[in-house]
Amino acid sequence: MIYSFLKIFGRFALKIFCGETTVYNKRALNTKGPLLVTANHPNSFLDAIIIGAQFNYPVHFLARGDAFKKPWHNTLLKMLNMIPIYRLSEGKENLHLNEKTFQRSQEILAQGGIVLIFIEGLCVHEYKLRPFKKGAARIAMNCFSAYIPLKILPLGINYSSFTKMGVEVDIHAGKLVMPEEIFNKKDTAGNLLSFNNAVRNILEPLVWAAPRQHRHQVNYVLVPFAFAGRMINALYYYPFKNFVSAKTKNSVFYHSVLFGILFLTYPVYVGVVSLALIAAGVKWYFSLSAFVLFPLLGYAAVQQNKYK
Repeated sequence: MIYSFLKIFGRFALKIFCGETTVYNKRALNTKGPLLVTANHPNSFLDAIIIGAQFNYPVHFLARGDAFKKPWHNTLLKMLNMIPIYRLSEGKENLHLNEKTFQRSQEILAQGGIVLIFIEGLCVHEYKLRPFKKGAARIAMNCFSAYIPLKILPLGINYSSFTKMGVEVDIHAGKLVMPEEIFNKKDTAGNLLSFNNAVRNILEPLVWAAPRQHRHQVNYVLVPFAFAGRMINALYYYPFKNFVSAKTKNSVFYHSVLFGILFLTYPVYVGVVSLALIAAGVKWYFSLSAFVLFPLLGYAAVQQNKYK
């Protein structure tokens, strides 16, 4: 329930936060489950938010296990369709918990669901694929052994910048892969390697080898609206931007944390402005129009920012 509710507003928020999101081979994202999506992982949990927003069907995400340590974190993240997966760096003693992760993923896929896994196993701000872990291959092989009619979708996500507001995002969905095309070796190790090689051959061309700056002509129509958007949102936006920039310095979390904070606090900001206008004697229907006007002007500011 909470996942579906937040997804509606998340799609709208991403249109403001991202200058432009382009999806190639979008029909592949309408594929019904059981579907295992294997993606690269350049920009922390913003990757999962953006990818999940492109699907019409609910998506379950495998996320780093240390985020589930606190009980209320564990409850909230599971309500958001997240499943913990543990790496060696998070403690060898936790690795056995991955068996539950693989079992839960198989259950979702057996029910015709969609599971997204970041096949590199870690996030790095790089324009290239890193070596693959075995988690995705394990899930696929378990489904194959259980006669679940799984489909695998390699998916590349690319960013024009890891620090800019109004970042441009390109998503490339590859061709679907069927497990029977991959798992034809006699041993487990050979099948795991065959899976990773097959996915890499499709995924590698979908990942940018360098940051790609899109060229745009200046949209002069947006200029006055963008100026107004920057003015009315400046006192709200820049303190958060500077705070997050300082707190996430030398990490991969800048965009993700900034988006999360803005997503949660922007309605509060607009609400406070509306109440202040009502208190100042402005008609309530003009005051409440801020809930439409402020986001639209903010959107204009972000769009105009692309043309600089």
